[in-house]
Amino acid sequence: MVKIAVDAMGGDYAPGEMIKGAVDAVNKRKDIYVCLVGQENVIEEELKKHSYQQEQISVCHASQVIATEEPPVTAIRTKKDSSIVVGMNLVKKGEADAFVSAGSSGAILVGGQVIVGRTKGVERPPLAPLIPTEKGVSLLIDCGANVDARASHLVQFARMGSIYMEHVVGIKNPRVAIVNIGAEEEKGNSLVKETFPLLKECNDINFIGSIEAREIPHGGADIIVCEAFVGNVILKLYEGVGATLLGKVKAGMMTSLRSKIGALLVKPALKETLKSFDASQYGGAPLLGLKGLVVKTHGNSKALEVCNSIIQCVTFKEQAINEKIQASLADGKQERD
Repeated sequence: MVKIAVDAMGGDYAPGEMIKGAVDAVNKRKDIYVCLVGQENVIEEELKKHSYQQEQISVCHASQVIATEEPPVTAIRTKKDSSIVVGMNLVKKGEADAFVSAGSSGAILVGGQVIVGRTKGVERPPLAPLIPTEKGVSLLIDCGANVDARASHLVQFARMGSIYMEHVVGIKNPRVAIVNIGAEEEKGNSLVKETFPLLKECNDINFIGSIEAREIPHGGADIIVCEAFVGNVILKLYEGVGATLLGKVKAGMMTSLRSKIGALLVKPALKETLKSFDASQYGGAPLLGLKGLVVKTHGNSKALEVCNSIIQCVTFKEQAINEKIQASLADGKQERD
């Protein structure tokens, strides 16, 4: 069984949605064991509301909670008994295969590097969420961990992202593109111009050149490479536009009796289409390049995203993604030497 530590106290809807997501995961899969990390009495009371296989869920007490507004480095250092620190230490000690949290992004990023530790050869671990596109999904790497990345970091992001997409998502020879303001190679800021030729030289990735933001929703590439500042802007705009359009469509369908009747007719097809563009269907964002698996879900995650994030960890573990990343980076270093 794959053992996954889940931060029961992190997120806007904790502990209820985090615990419900964990229960849903173990009810779907018999090969998952979840350790809910947090205040034991609160978790036990919430678990009473659900039916589940008790041998698949346990509670690991952690008395403290790191709030989103707390300085991440200080919080990780001082709150040793917080759900984030306790959960990550379970991964560090090998007592859990993965840690899933909807808590403070800063604390998760700091804790991942300080507690779990980086894989040998990894310069900067990136956050890499799957985003829905017209053709399926693409991996946006980095979306929040490294706002001041260097060219060598982006090259590693491309390599790690290629391994993830091939072995976890199942896309063979995934297409890699770097975010740019035009398709021409000479365009871009200094970081893009420095990174572009380095990506072209990589024999172990399928680099297809630049991608403009408008091509991302169309599935123009399988892996979207950028530094975290650009990636986070893309992600948040993506989510905002999607929510706005959905609201406009719903409002438009309620304007008249005719539109309401039409809404009833198209509802099944529309629901299925919109489901494919729901980011919660694809789980959280793994922090790639660590010695263990850490997955960050949205702060407003509901049970569905938590459940999918937990299930996502099973494939990551089964495919030995960390080991593949380390081997890939070692091969790349040998080529450069």
